[in-house]
Amino acid sequence: MGVNRPRPAAVLALDAGNSKTDAALVGADGTVLGTGRSGGFQPARTGTGAAVDVLGEAVAEAASAAGLDAPPFASVVSACLANADLPVEERRLAEAVGARGWGAATEVRNDTFAVLRAGADRPRGVAVVCGAGVNCVGMLPDGRTARFPALGRISGDWGGGAGLAEEAVWWAARAEDGRGGPTALAKALPGHFGLARMAGLIEAVHLGGIPRGRLHELVPVLFEVAAAGDAVASAIVERQAEEVVALVSVALARLGLLGEEVPVLLGGGVLAARHPQLNGRVEELLAVRAPRARVSVVTAPPVLGAALLGLDAVGAPAGAYERLRATFG
Repeated sequence: MGVNRPRPAAVLALDAGNSKTDAALVGADGTVLGTGRSGGFQPARTGTGAAVDVLGEAVAEAASAAGLDAPPFASVVSACLANADLPVEERRLAEAVGARGWGAATEVRNDTFAVLRAGADRPRGVAVVCGAGVNCVGMLPDGRTARFPALGRISGDWGGGAGLAEEAVWWAARAEDGRGGPTALAKALPGHFGLARMAGLIEAVHLGGIPRGRLHELVPVLFEVAAAGDAVASAIVERQAEEVVALVSVALARLGLLGEEVPVLLGGGVLAARHPQLNGRVEELLAVRAPRARVSVVTAPPVLGAALLGLDAVGAPAGAYERLRATFG
């Protein structure tokens, strides 16, 4: 007698960021059959093959939990991946993921789409992620999307944790040496690292005593100084709010949603922290540009969004969406 093998899931959802990868196998009724987690997805640093191997570690863990010992594990692989910033990158990554045979079909999107779908009750709206960097996407049920390259200054971007920290350091350095006006950032930023002056912070970063990657720790300091009324810090926060609203407004206009009631979802560490000065200002400015937009912060895990996009692809019934959302809280 043959052994009855568990049937493949409807969806293999993948959400992969720079620091971690989450996988979830989901049935056609929205039941989560198994989950897995692995490390960060960084194809530009490790190469595509090695990066997809990291996805494979999370997939293997989810498959084991679901009782599946060999691919295909699902009808559709719905992968929302960091570093898939351009359509050509999505296509190349879809080929690489599809070659693993995890599903009968493979869809790859930038990970910002996962945030959007996790926060929207259907595939319609705009999302902005403000984490280490900044990105924005929009989508409609008919498949049309709005997006930006999100490659940094080369593609016109400004902001996110890295940009905010860099700007704060720039103004603080100029305040200390006299090239700029006074700001409490000149004391607060080095003080975070136990240093008395910006000169010490600059030297420590330049010589490697403080890794440049730690500068993102200064973002909460920036918001604290701004909240205390510092004009320079407040101007930086204001600029970030303006950038977020510019992204959202353009995406809404491209999709013909500028005057419609539509969800605008905010995600990423900077916006999810709900700093009143930033998030409140985003809402104020957007109310002028898109009065009917409904702004909210997404706290659900992005892998939920990837799974919902997969259910969209397989034409799941309404109850499947409700069950899946209930599982992820």
